[in-house]
Amino acid sequence: MAWYLYFAVIAAGFAAGFINTLAGSGSLITLPVLIFLGLPANVANGTNRVAIVLQNMVGAASFHRQKVLDWRGGLMLATPAALGSIVGAQIAVNLDEVMMRRAIGALMVVMLGVMLVQPKRWLEGHPEAMQHRPNWIQLLIFFAIGIYGGFIQAGVGIFLLAGLVLGAGYDLVRANAVKMLIVLCFTLFALSIFVLNGQVQWTMGLILAIGNMLGAWVASQMAVKRGASFVRWLLIAVVIVSSARLLGLFDLIASLF
Repeated sequence: MAWYLYFAVIAAGFAAGFINTLAGSGSLITLPVLIFLGLPANVANGTNRVAIVLQNMVGAASFHRQKVLDWRGGLMLATPAALGSIVGAQIAVNLDEVMMRRAIGALMVVMLGVMLVQPKRWLEGHPEAMQHRPNWIQLLIFFAIGIYGGFIQAGVGIFLLAGLVLGAGYDLVRANAVKMLIVLCFTLFALSIFVLNGQVQWTMGLILAIGNMLGAWVASQMAVKRGASFVRWLLIAVVIVSSARLLGLFDLIASLF
């Protein structure tokens, strides 16, 4: 790989870490970059988890120092999510590359719809809901989110924010902090599945992680309340381009000329 591409990977990681910490869906940037650089889609999916683990270690530690991380609630919700991630990762490693590309592209189209439906309306906290232990419906919701996160990282942050704000009652700042902890926990389990199946390119993953960690640190120092709206249109553009590429629309257009 040419030397300047290493800087491109770190830059993509920085953008992803920044976006993931403020809202979510940063993997919509890194997954297409890894695939563009020649990694098979399933290996890109596994390799991306290396950067996600290290990114969330930095982000969770930063939120902890700022005293906005609810460890007790986060760990309770992380448990079903971690169990779900094992299921989702096992589904992902058993898909062939073509199907994996199509699945990622289709999920990006779904995420485009999610981001277009005014996501800010979700971000209103309900402090009274945070006083109770998670009920079985909340546990089931986070188990399902864990399955999705284990299958493909891209977009899971948006689903987690929705669950944490609407379901668990967190405000945006605390939801982002707890989200980092939950993603850290379930990604450790998902990463182990990809490692066992030989679908992690460690060198690329660690290079990407440099950018992810820097992005997470910078974003965690900023006013997190403004994060979701700040990245919304950027994410929409990334999703449109990435989903079109993975679904083969660019190839189809090229074949017409």
